[in-house]
Amino acid sequence: MKSEYEIAVVFDPQLSVDLDKATNKVDQIFKTASAKVVNIDNWGKKNLAYKIGQHSEGIYVFYNIEVEGSQVGKIESTLNITDEVIRYLVVKVDHKKAEKIEKLKEIKKSKMPAVASEKKES
Repeated sequence: MKSEYEIAVVFDPQLSVDLDKATNKVDQIFKTASAKVVNIDNWGKKNLAYKIGQHSEGIYVFYNIEVEGSQVGKIESTLNITDEVIRYLVVKVDHKKAEKIEKLKEIKKSKMPAVASEKKES
């Protein structure tokens, strides 16, 4: 049974000119594992929280994929030896928790305008 995973990939910042080649390489890794890419979110170049090797910046790209659980280890091991990738993180998406978080965000948003209007009256 296929499950949904979110994979955060930090690419070498020197690849900003040729990022397509690196992302195509990662796409090929997913295709080899029979994964279906649901969404790709490119955050661009950001500062790292700490240095990784000689890098203080990285290009962040987030992938949402559907894949068999047995293939995740193969994806991780391939990402681990890919030169363009300086760090990655694979997380299984928990839809129940995601729905709960969305509900909490909606509740928080509905309470925010009331708080803002109270501050204006003071």
